[in-house]
Amino acid sequence: MESLSNSYTYYTVAWLATVALLIISRRIRRQRKLNPPPGPKPWPIIGNLNLIGTLPHRSIHDLSQKYGDIMQLKFGSFNVLVASSAEAAKIILKTQDVNFACRPKTAAGKYTTYNYSDITWSPYGAYWRQARKMCLMELFSVKRLESYEYIRVEETNSLLKKIYRSAREEILLKDMLSDVSLNVISRMVLGKRYLDESEDSIVSPNEFKKMLDELFLLNGVFNIGDSIPWIDFLDLQGYVKRMKIVSKKFDRFLEHVLDEHNERRKAEGEKFVATDMVDVLSQLAEDPDLDVKLERHGVKAFTQVFFCLIFN
Repeated sequence: MESLSNSYTYYTVAWLATVALLIISRRIRRQRKLNPPPGPKPWPIIGNLNLIGTLPHRSIHDLSQKYGDIMQLKFGSFNVLVASSAEAAKIILKTQDVNFACRPKTAAGKYTTYNYSDITWSPYGAYWRQARKMCLMELFSVKRLESYEYIRVEETNSLLKKIYRSAREEILLKDMLSDVSLNVISRMVLGKRYLDESEDSIVSPNEFKKMLDELFLLNGVFNIGDSIPWIDFLDLQGYVKRMKIVSKKFDRFLEHVLDEHNERRKAEGEKFVATDMVDVLSQLAEDPDLDVKLERHGVKAFTQVFFCLIFN
């Protein structure tokens, strides 16, 4: 009986403390004299998601015609500032760029880029600044890009020869151009044609194209769990499951690529010269002077995003 009385007392105190915290938080919110931009009144739980159609950019444009160049929407649990004029965009992207530099954390960034390890999804900070410096000074410098010119020439000549041999035959030029793009990018980023049809190839060209299409799609979909985090675990649309599947496929491919590059580096020893982006990233990963150490998963994340961005 005494233990029952103690439990009632405990629950009563916990309930009163919760109510007190809610009252205090409401008063603090009222004391804040905020002046938010105009916008439609949000619904509970979903916010203004009911106003966003299958073409979000058009829905947002229509709302901006009513509420002005700067408006506030609520996507689920999060407030969203929308700028629809050149002047407002300049303030956000140039004048106040540091304050708006971070992207919101989403399932796509978590599951498809090794937990926000690439330059597109990583939060603004020392890691992102280092990644930007690596891109400007090492990976995409004028000298580095010029060193890849012979690859573009060779692949273009190969395409022309293939078209010439197909004279008087019906060809699908779209597929040929897609294959050339993949071959150029594969040699620039990975060092060789990893996507050729062969017995020892880790992935076929068609399968890799499907992986790329899936990755592009999943990085652009609206995942409702990103806006309403407390239902994220339900994965109502099935997107998180698909992200995990395609991420495993890419990881298997990238592990194979890194293992081959590391074996070549060890075999060549002091004579080793970086010839592709994976080589450069591997060397940077061993640089003790980096502000933030580049781990193996970071090398894979950058390799993946460079391949995808260049191809796109």
